[in-house]
Amino acid sequence: TDLRPLDILSEVVPAGGLAHGMRVFQVQGVRGFQLAASRPRALCFPASRLFTHCDRFPEEFSIIVTLRVLSVPARRNEYVFTLMGEESPSVLVGLRYAPDKLHFLFWSQERAGGWQTRVTFPNVSLSDSQWHTLVLAVSGQSFSLTVDCSVPKDVLVETPFPASLSVKRANFYLGNRRRRKGVFTGLLRQLVLLPGADATPRICTPMNFKVVTLSVPSVLQDLPAKPASNEVLKYPYETDTKVTLGSRPPCTTQEKAQFWFNTSQRGLYLCNGSAWISMLEVKQRLDYVEEYQNLVTNSETMGVEVFTIPKVGLFAATANRYTPPGSAIYKWTDGKFVPYQNIPTYQAQSWKYFTIGKKIFLAVANFEQNDRGQELSVIYKWSRRKEKFVPYQRITTHSARDWEAFVIEGEAFLAVVNHREGNNHNIDSVIYRWNPRTGLFETNQTIPTSGAYDWEFFTIGPYSFLAVANTFNGTSTKIYSHIYIWLSGSFQLFQSILTFGAADWEVFRIGDRVFLAVANSHSYDSGMPAPSNFYAINSSIYELNVTAQMFVKFQDLLTYSALDWEFFSVGDDSFLVVANSFDGFTFSVNSIIYRWQGYEGFVAAHHLPTVGCRDWEAFHTAEGSYLLYTSAKEPLSKVLKLKTT
Repeated sequence: TDLRPLDILSEVVPAGGLAHGMRVFQVQGVRGFQLAASRPRALCFPASRLFTHCDRFPEEFSIIVTLRVLSVPARRNEYVFTLMGEESPSVLVGLRYAPDKLHFLFWSQERAGGWQTRVTFPNVSLSDSQWHTLVLAVSGQSFSLTVDCSVPKDVLVETPFPASLSVKRANFYLGNRRRRKGVFTGLLRQLVLLPGADATPRICTPMNFKVVTLSVPSVLQDLPAKPASNEVLKYPYETDTKVTLGSRPPCTTQEKAQFWFNTSQRGLYLCNGSAWISMLEVKQRLDYVEEYQNLVTNSETMGVEVFTIPKVGLFAATANRYTPPGSAIYKWTDGKFVPYQNIPTYQAQSWKYFTIGKKIFLAVANFEQNDRGQELSVIYKWSRRKEKFVPYQRITTHSARDWEAFVIEGEAFLAVVNHREGNNHNIDSVIYRWNPRTGLFETNQTIPTSGAYDWEFFTIGPYSFLAVANTFNGTSTKIYSHIYIWLSGSFQLFQSILTFGAADWEVFRIGDRVFLAVANSHSYDSGMPAPSNFYAINSSIYELNVTAQMFVKFQDLLTYSALDWEFFSVGDDSFLVVANSFDGFTFSVNSIIYRWQGYEGFVAAHHLPTVGCRDWEAFHTAEGSYLLYTSAKEPLSKVLKLKTT
């Protein structure tokens, strides 16, 4: 006898589809067939398809079944399968169950005729809406049933299973005995005949005993966890969905593909067999801000850049004022930033992290000359071998304040803000283009700027923009800052906006609306009478007017020598935090988080004590959401944690 498994279930399923009267359901993360009662004869096939070399049923064999049984009324039987002759109402071989019982049927033949033998296994509880795997082993007068690899139930009968049971002109019927009465109403996943062997040792291995498989039709096998974007499910299936309410329930293979609705936080989760996966994101709301970490820095910090290197971790690079000791890079370790690498810098103003292909770079804007009297800003490249940043390219700059990296039409650019050259604030800032052949940045375009502090790149539809924050022209801070648009291979003037010592631009989107916020630092004009306070002035938020094709003022907010804006979101809520640095009397000034309130615009929500606040960065980890602020007046920065409800 050929001892390969004979997959009865797969014989009913045509290649590339489903048989009429079959539907696929997924329950508890496991798929099975539901069989229709209306067409029992459609779910059959000739026994000769399995027994190709011999028309006799094996004398010794095992039947392996994985099923999910629904509640069965008392005194009702349902058939898992039968083997019947074409012209006979008798069941040659069959398996059926009743409440708390399982019956194995076979036909005993003699010269004078034959009779039906029924082997009953009592106290077999299957009607619990759970998946179960049964192994029925038959050998002569011995019948053994193992349910979910538990202790076998052994039955010895007078009439042995026939040594030569003919299956000539017989058919297998799936889930019925060739009529509607007694049709199987549960789900069937596996039905395998294994000739000549007890399959229990092959099935009962250390795994989930209730759904172990010897052979399962391909349509019931698991699909890839994440299909390709253009992949269509070959076999549609339905799922029996159960939603649990209340506190977090267990998530095991029993609960796989079931849902849990967190009523307190209005979150919907799906069990993947080991963990609850968020399906409908819990919309958190910002409750308050708490101090999380005091980050001692090498010296006063002019700027910070938070970034993630794939497969390495989360980092923060601080631009520190003095050399030595230079600037530092910190790595997020065990929920805190810890020192990782020191880099020599010269009154560093800011860092910019960017990538080109697989290359990872970090550029520093140096404000002062190095030990050799050279004004150079440096681009560092991440060394995967050393797991450090190493010098890559030095570029001559003039009191550099900021770098901005961006890509247009597949080409990489890097723009530097030159603040002044000597006492001259009206100088060119430079845009560099990456040359793939030389692997270096080369001058592409110069743009006149006045004591500039910041570049901000953004896109709107197919258009690319670059905004510069002009701060001081030598006599006044009341000057125009400019927005440039990329046209015909270069940036051209798009719009000019009057600003007052502009130190930062921040672009952000709320829904379909595009905003641009400027941080005004101080109001000074040598030709005008001095105001009562140079530093208590409005910073402004502009909104893009698509019809007018320009940014128009949306809102003014009173700030105190504002040096930075940072936009961030918590759940469905949008926020702006401003870096207030000086109110004309003290550097100990509250920086403010503003909440978006729709028609009201941005409304002050949280007042955060800061000292000479210079820069804000928002970032997220698995543990939560944070804000990092740097101080230009003390060697101490702070990480604040956003507490949500």
